[in-house]
Parts: sequence; structure tokens; C-alpha cells
Amino acid sequence: MSAAQPFDDRLPEEAVDSARAAVPGGPEIEPEPTLPEPVRQRVVTLTAAALPGLPFDELPVPLRRVAKFAPHRRARLGAPVIATQLAGDPLFRQRVSGRVLAEAGDLGSAIIEGVSPAAADPVDVAALAYLARPLGWRGLVEAAGAAVRAEADTAAVADLVRDAEQRATRAEHDRAVAKVEADKLRDELVRVREELGQLREESRVAAKALRESQAKERRNAELLATEKGRATRAAADHDAELRRLRAKLADAEAAAGTVRHSAKEARAVDDARLWLLLETIGQAAVGLRRELALDPADRLPADYVAEVFADQPASATAARGRDTDDPVRLDELLALPRAHLVVDGYNVTKRGFGEMSLEQQRKRLITGLGGIAAQTGDEVTVVFDGAERVHGLPPAPRGVRVLFSRKGETADELIRRLVRAEPSGRPIVVVSSDREVADGVRRHGAYPMGADSLLRRLARS
Repeated sequence: MSAAQPFDDRLPEEAVDSARAAVPGGPEIEPEPTLPEPVRQRVVTLTAAALPGLPFDELPVPLRRVAKFAPHRRARLGAPVIATQLAGDPLFRQRVSGRVLAEAGDLGSAIIEGVSPAAADPVDVAALAYLARPLGWRGLVEAAGAAVRAEADTAAVADLVRDAEQRATRAEHDRAVAKVEADKLRDELVRVREELGQLREESRVAAKALRESQAKERRNAELLATEKGRATRAAADHDAELRRLRAKLADAEAAAGTVRHSAKEARAVDDARLWLLLETIGQAAVGLRRELALDPADRLPADYVAEVFADQPASATAARGRDTDDPVRLDELLALPRAHLVVDGYNVTKRGFGEMSLEQQRKRLITGLGGIAAQTGDEVTVVFDGAERVHGLPPAPRGVRVLFSRKGETADELIRRLVRAEPSGRPIVVVSSDREVADGVRRHGAYPMGADSLLRRLARS
């Protein structure tokens, strides 16, 4: 069939026989030959190019979607499906071969006649023979495969020969280069040896200079360390003197401030003492005049000296013998004008209700003292140790002062300071079962009372 002849879509006898052989019960079908890879690729390429020219209803269903692909994607993506349909569908293969042979021209006509032109490409011959399947096509495919393999082997041998020639050329070149490099290295070695000798000599000179420099550096370091030590000692002495002068200045300023503060406090304390003393004396005089209702004396004080002197030891003995835990005695002292009641807080609470928590102890004692202050109108001060001080205490009742000792100070010392701060002549009642506290406040003119006297007085309220 020539390129000018029209395409005949009718099937030749070989196609009919092949189609009949595919029917079950027909003659046995020979297995498909194994195509060389170049032949297989050419078969797929030719078939993919012929797909758009076939009527859509004559295309196998799996190839209808492939026929819509772009030409460059059709052979690449549809190769497996095309190869499967060519091997399993003789009718489709015959239709494709008709179009491919028509486009091949004289080569297609030669293949139909079972002839392989000598000048033809063996890959094209094998691909067309596989599609057309003329008589003896297997031989053409095998001959083309053998030619392809021979060409591949020849190309491989040629590649090996070229590779060997290139390696030999490179080796010869490398030997020449290596010889030149060896000559250069020999010259370089001679030069390096000469430089090495010079460097050794320079190294000996440099080592000697280095040792001298190091010795000089050590001497300079020792001198520097000595000077640093002197400078450090001078700086330390200067700093010590500066600290001493600053300390003296701070002490002097603190002393001046303390003197000023003490003088101010002393004036304030003296004013308070004087006011309290005058107030106490005035109220005491008024109370005595009102309660005693004394008539004008008809006897002079000298007339009573002997009698009073005779009765004084007995009275003093009776006063000293009174029970300091007697609540009646406490009431008598609190009845004195402008009396000041000072209570050793924890000494009383731990003796009277120590089973409670410290917070409950403080609250109960302060509440009871508030009642005494309201009844007597006296000044009441309760003192606690500051080590157990808590923040957020409830407000104290009216007339009751709550104090905590400062850091480093006990409640006993604070009580003695309170007693010393009062003016001479004012009645001060100190409640504490601590003997040392009682002795200390007694020396300053206060009246010591035991904790039980206050506890009985509170229990009675």
C-alpha cells in the first residue's frame, strides 16, 4: 500500500483469522513476543499518534480518555493502557496498523509484503511488523530486536573503547603532569630545606630573644606586683580612714539627732509628767476635801508626831503584808485619782487561760480591761512581747492602750520604761507575777500586783 492509496478500513484475512483465534474454542494463540524497549516505545508512540484519527466508537473504552490527552502526554501517560490493548485486542491493533502503514508509505508497503528494506531503521521495521502482523512478522521483530541489541552492543563497545581511550589519554596526561609536578616538588623541596635551615637559625635567635624578654617581663611583673601591693595597701588605708571618718561623722550626726530627739522627748515627757502631777494633785486634793470633810484643825501637826511615829511601823508592816493577789487591794489602788494600770499581757493570759490560742488570749484580756477602764475611768496599758506580734488586730476598747515590745526588747523592759516615764507621785499599778518585774517597778514607786488579782477582778465582772 502506497502513501497515495486511500485508507481501506476493511480487515484482511490475517486480521479475521486473528480475531477468530481470540474467540474461545478457536485455535491456540501463540504468546506475545517480548519487544525490545526501543521497539516497544516506538509502537506506543505510533499508536498514540494514530488514536485521534480513529472514530471515537471504534476506540476501546480504556483508550477513549487517553485519546483526549495532548500529544506529548498521550504516549507518556497512556503507554501501559496502549500496550495492553494492542496485545489483547487484535481488531484495535489492525485498525491502528492500517493508519500507521498508510503514513509509513513505501516502508509500510514493504512490511505488508514481509520484506525488510536494508536501509530502513530496524526499530521502525519491528514496530510496523508488530502492528501489521504480516507473514513472518515474528522473524522481522526478532531480526529487528537482534539488530537493536547488536547496535546497542556495538554502541556499548564503542563507548567502552572511547572510555578506555579517554582514560589512557588522561593517564598519559596525568603522567606528564605528575612528572612536571615531581620536578617542581623537588625544586620546592630544595628551597624548603634551605628556608628550613634559615628558619631554624631564626628560631634559635628568636628563642633566645624570647627567653630574655620573658625574664625581663617576669622582673617587670614582680615590680608591678610590688607597686600594686603598695598601691592596694595605700588605697585600703585610705578607704579605712575614709570609712572611719564617715563612721565618726555618722555617729556625730546620729548623736546630734538623738540629742535633739531626746531633748524634744524629754520636754514632752516633762510637760506630760507635770500636767499629770498637777492633775493628780488637784483631783486628789478635791477628793480628799470632799470625802473627808475636814474641819479646821484644833491641834498642830507637831502634836501628832509622836503618835504617828509610834503607829507607823505597824501600818507599814500591815501594808507590806497585804496579799498582792487580792482583788480588793487592786480595787483600792484603781480607786486612787488618775491611777495608771499597766498589765504584763502574756504573764496574765498564760496563767489564766493558757489553753486558748494567743489570739484568743489577747482578745479576752483586752476585752476585760476595756470593762475595767469603763468602770474606773483609769488609764489602762497592756504590754505584749513583740516576737509574737500580729498585724491586723481589732481596735482596742476605749481607754485601753495595747503595746508590743520592739525588736531586741522584752515586755518586762517596756513595762519598766513605762513606769519610769510617769511623774513622781502618780499612782501606777503594775500587774505581773514575774518577781523581777515586781521588784523593778517597786523601786520606781509603782504598786506591783499579782496576775491572780486581775484574773479574780475580771472573773468578778
